[in-house]
Amino acid sequence: MELDRIQQYLQDNKLDGWLLYDFQGLNPIALRMIGREEAMLTRRWYYMIPAEGSPVALAHKIEEYHFKGLPGRLKTFTSWQSMEKGLKDILKGKARVAMEYSPRCAIPYISRVDAGTIELVRAFGAEVISSADMVQYFTSRWTEAEFETHKQAATNLVHIVQLGFAEIARRINAGDAADEFGIQEFIWQKFAEMGMISEDRPIVAVNENSGSPHYMPSTTMSKPINKGDFVLFDIWAKMNVPSSIYADITWVGFVGDGVPTKYQEIFEIVAGARDEALNLVMHSVREGKPLRGWEVDDAARNFIGKTGYGPFFIHRAGHSIGYQDHFTGANMDNLESRDERTLIEGIGFSIEPGIYQKEFGIRSEINVFIGATEAICTTAAQKEIIAILK
Repeated sequence: MELDRIQQYLQDNKLDGWLLYDFQGLNPIALRMIGREEAMLTRRWYYMIPAEGSPVALAHKIEEYHFKGLPGRLKTFTSWQSMEKGLKDILKGKARVAMEYSPRCAIPYISRVDAGTIELVRAFGAEVISSADMVQYFTSRWTEAEFETHKQAATNLVHIVQLGFAEIARRINAGDAADEFGIQEFIWQKFAEMGMISEDRPIVAVNENSGSPHYMPSTTMSKPINKGDFVLFDIWAKMNVPSSIYADITWVGFVGDGVPTKYQEIFEIVAGARDEALNLVMHSVREGKPLRGWEVDDAARNFIGKTGYGPFFIHRAGHSIGYQDHFTGANMDNLESRDERTLIEGIGFSIEPGIYQKEFGIRSEINVFIGATEAICTTAAQKEIIAILK
């Protein structure tokens, strides 16, 4: 825990403390901050990091051993009455405290503390301020070593996409059966062979299934892949090493030796929106201009909107990436929410506009890292639809 830096941040932002709270894993951010992600905690607990002075942990008596070793003092409770008294004591003199709360749940990834607990904290005289910016600063920035794991994952994923398209070609040319689930299994095996892991299996979607952004094949739901089919791969994974960072890409292909115009025209719009958003990020970082997540979404969305396909772009333009594929930093979003957080040095995220129609959907996804003086696109950007049988 970067206690000195957290307290300096609190002082700089005129906050009296950061109150971490969790009940049975509802707030993974709080667990990560105190390094207790694997602990069996079944009761409510609090950890107050004040702007000045020593932190205070407030935990149930039967779980106090989980909190030994943390900076500061440990207070325990047994009854709800003693818990409330303990909370009142650690909030004494604290007018403004940060918690994992987002007004109107604008940023669901941050909104981890239940309304009742917020009410309780307010009842003891403290104003609750969203910790969204703090969470991004202290949990979402990558170290140099973590950045290296991401780059390796990104390189591997592009290679796996190429192998996946080649496997479709091999099966088609050999007269063997090819289907979504079978190719998903192939990609999943490549993850293992390259020392990678993932929270979820990859998306392999054919024709109309590619028009459903989160379609997932299974043993009971899998379309065959034949000549003349359109195929979308969305794959995300990280290296199977400690403190590794995900990479996440989406590529598309056509099972033929050429690509029909109807697909290529939509792809060019999607790729144009992707590049418009990326260029905005790169220019802003290079010029030292603050840029917020919602502005990146607008750049991609406005580009697509001018072509008349705006209603078919039905999700945000990108998401935070970290130890989990969808993480706690700024999202490129002014659709599902309005993410006001600034893109700060050290964070990574996806840019992935898409157009989804009944017959097919096209998405193109890249990853971006914000460096000190430049933004880096860490994944190869698809330039054209892959002609799988060419």
